[in-house]
Amino acid sequence: MSSTFSPEADYTLEDEWILIRPLITDDYKNLLPFALYEPNIWEYSPISAKGADGMRNYIDRALKGRSEGNEYPFIIYDKKAGEYAGSTRFYDIQAANQALEIGYTWYGEKFRGTGLNKHCKFLLLQLAFEELDMKRVGFRAHAKNERSIAAMKSIGCTVEGIIRSHLPLPDGTRRDSILLSILQHEWFDGVKEMLQTKL
Repeated sequence: MSSTFSPEADYTLEDEWILIRPLITDDYKNLLPFALYEPNIWEYSPISAKGADGMRNYIDRALKGRSEGNEYPFIIYDKKAGEYAGSTRFYDIQAANQALEIGYTWYGEKFRGTGLNKHCKFLLLQLAFEELDMKRVGFRAHAKNERSIAAMKSIGCTVEGIIRSHLPLPDGTRRDSILLSILQHEWFDGVKEMLQTKL
């Protein structure tokens, strides 16, 4: 295998439950209800998408990251519910180093705790390790975001440590970030099989 990431490629992924496709400008209308009615989604995020202008800015920034080649944002569709559920992305993409991060992941309240996230992460990790030949996939979260940290541990992530005072938050405070990761050999040596049993 060789690393073949391309920001121009169409990385559409799906299984029996979920469809993950590249985010586009027109997805503003699909994600706007979350920005208007579920502002707490971005409580721990350094980039908020609260309100109509917030969501427009969020999508514009995500697509700019894709055009610059260091991010690849997705929209998530719940096939069982027949509804858009949220968004996620590859970011800090370092093709030369065969490393990237998965993050900016959020779901509407009704989609949390349903198992949807495990399907999402399985498809993204499979793409990263098996098609793009990434050697490392990293994850970060606010060190106080217990729900997110538990979710990452449940898919096989290893905690690496804390970056103190890592990022500014919209309320003017700064967050400590926890770092986690999965390595390619760990994926093939058991993480993939473990995650498959949970789907």
